[in-house]
Amino acid sequence: MTEKPQVKPPLNMEALGQAAECLRTLAHPVRIRMVQLLIAGRFTVGEIAEDCGIAENLASEHLRLMQRCGFFTSEREGRRVYYQIAEPHLHDIMNCIEGRFLHQTD
Repeated sequence: MTEKPQVKPPLNMEALGQAAECLRTLAHPVRIRMVQLLIAGRFTVGEIAEDCGIAENLASEHLRLMQRCGFFTSEREGRRVYYQIAEPHLHDIMNCIEGRFLHQTD
């Protein structure tokens, strides 16, 4: 039986660096919860802060970091600003996190 030759993915250190930076941004329990919440719909800073159990100014800072990475967008409607998912791959990342860490049976 002959072995299939291994095919290495192309090396792109710049893209890998960007990926690492975005994953570092995501690597916080509150930010993961924000992703989980925003996958379900769009919410205001106040709604997100309340759900996460943190102050609105802290929620705003987390949201700004995630927005800078391209994960979220915001949309103003009157006096309210709604956040929503901008990066469709967050669904896959969240499925991986939930499958590995959140849906464990004892």
